[in-house]
Amino acid sequence: MYPSSKRDVGMFLFMLGCVSLAGELKIHPFAGIFSKFQISLGSPVFLLFILSMRNVSLLLTGICMGAFVVVFRAVLDVYLGGIYFGQAVWFHASTFFYYFVYAGFFLIPKFDRACVYDKALQIARWSIFAEVAASIAELSATCILSGVLWSFPTLIMIFKITIIAILRCFFILSFFFLAQIYTMEIRMKQERREKEKILMVVTNVYNEVIQLSRSQKNAENATRECYKIYEELKIKAKTDQEKFLAQKVLNMAGTLHNIKKDNQRVYSGLMQITDNKDKKLDEYLPASRIMELAMNLHKKYARTLEKEIVFCMHLDKEIPKLHAYTLFSMINNMMTNAVEAIDKRGNISLFLKKDEDRLRISIVNTGSFIPANRLNLVFQPGYTTKYDSDGNASTGVGLSYVKNHVEYLGGIVKMNSDGIDNVECILYIPLEKVEEG
Repeated sequence: MYPSSKRDVGMFLFMLGCVSLAGELKIHPFAGIFSKFQISLGSPVFLLFILSMRNVSLLLTGICMGAFVVVFRAVLDVYLGGIYFGQAVWFHASTFFYYFVYAGFFLIPKFDRACVYDKALQIARWSIFAEVAASIAELSATCILSGVLWSFPTLIMIFKITIIAILRCFFILSFFFLAQIYTMEIRMKQERREKEKILMVVTNVYNEVIQLSRSQKNAENATRECYKIYEELKIKAKTDQEKFLAQKVLNMAGTLHNIKKDNQRVYSGLMQITDNKDKKLDEYLPASRIMELAMNLHKKYARTLEKEIVFCMHLDKEIPKLHAYTLFSMINNMMTNAVEAIDKRGNISLFLKKDEDRLRISIVNTGSFIPANRLNLVFQPGYTTKYDSDGNASTGVGLSYVKNHVEYLGGIVKMNSDGIDNVECILYIPLEKVEEG
């Protein structure tokens, strides 16, 4: 397989240069006819490229690498030693067999280079075998090219080569796998950030789905009531004006019916997102993970509002995995309300506890309060005590949404305040409605 893209070609050429230069950091462990045999950083660097490259044949890699190193060293000898190029090539020709055998040796196990970190021991074992075999091949080629057949590598020389191979292979593989782990950690962090973004989007969509579902029911009820009024008016209509009024009510019923149909189409599209068919995000998450996401999100939100808020969370260990969208949307609405209600500084504590067959969610904040005579009003749609810097009132639908959704699940909501510097909102939700089934 030849390099198939500009990136592959660039990587291949980069390998040729790096390995050749690394090969000049060397020692010569043997004397006599084997004095030109060297131990260098060339093979460890070559191993890194073998493990990293995906779309290049190992056989082609070994041939090109061996030939390039021979030519590279020959050119250095010509400029530094003043010998003829052909003589220099012949002097270093045995090096070709080292890289050829080294690369070719990795064809034997046929491991998938896309999953090298799953086969660390196999790679380490074959790296040692490859280096020992390549070194023996180079030393043997040196004997043959020199015409001294009786000076083949001895057992002591092979033993030294093996020890050096073990040390070098474990050193370079440790570096390689540390780099792989670091890269994997970065990728996991990126994926986690992406999942958090997806969770935020899906949760916001989930909020809208709940509101849209409620809107659908309201539109359907309004359509039914308009049609009943139309029938009554039609029966009782005597004058043209009364008949005209009945027709207007019928037209209104038709308009509401169209609104309901439009809502149904939008609802269907949004449900495809919240159903999570493609499994990009787990629908059920550990309660601790949901709480951490909510905490991190609102720490950032508090900073953007330039408020000094200390966050803390408390969790029962017995709580199973929970439906991420449902819990996060409720906690998100409640914590956002708490952050916005705090004037400049305060504390927000989030509690999740198992209360028999119910899940108890409690959000307590200091830095704000609700007068006792207004506690019964906070869950009414449109009611708000929060205003922006321009004096515009908040929409007042967050707490109303939470209350409606909790009651839809069969739970209850309570709001307490000391009227001085403390507010507590408690949600009781049947555990079977939100736990992983």
